[in-house]
Amino acid sequence: MTHISFRVRGIYPSRSVRIKRRKISFPLFVFNIYQHAFASLKEDIILNLEKIENFSFDFEQTINKKKEKGNCIVDYPKKIFCVYNNIKKKIMVSNGKSLVIKNELNNQYYVYPLKKTPLELILDKKYLISKIKKLNSRLVDNRYIKFTLESKDQKINIFFDKKTLNLVGWQTEDIYQNLVITFISNIKINKKIDKNIFKLPRAN
Repeated sequence: MTHISFRVRGIYPSRSVRIKRRKISFPLFVFNIYQHAFASLKEDIILNLEKIENFSFDFEQTINKKKEKGNCIVDYPKKIFCVYNNIKKKIMVSNGKSLVIKNELNNQYYVYPLKKTPLELILDKKYLISKIKKLNSRLVDNRYIKFTLESKDQKINIFFDKKTLNLVGWQTEDIYQNLVITFISNIKINKKIDKNIFKLPRAN
């Protein structure tokens, strides 16, 4: 039996060109897989957020290397009540419009318009969802999904757990331009809460 082989010039690339093309196409293939995975995660994060009406958590907050701990309850939209674990008996409350920080031990009392703080955006579920839909995400430590929110006055990094899809932290600047990093844990979702806790405390 006679074997006949032929090659038409200009149609079949040389061996070296074939190898080079394989090296280019493989990273593109992997990139497309990652893009699809991130898109799916983003959709799952949005679906999870849509189901949450309120949640409680423990937190650790770092401001210029100074750490504070405590626990909070969030009620969407824009309400939060926090108790700090320190001797100052510090509490923080938002009724959706104003934010009060009160130190009962030394009788310090501060009131801020909520819209002047990063919590105006972090506590607004509809805003978060609308932004996340348009943003690209980034995987951090193979554990957290990060989104960067930017407005005229603020830049906020928010982090979601890759497995649970829950919000687990944020990185912002306070009104004095101090870097503030907050991580949350022991998250409990859609529990019965007393709405009266979101009433602003009075100064002594």
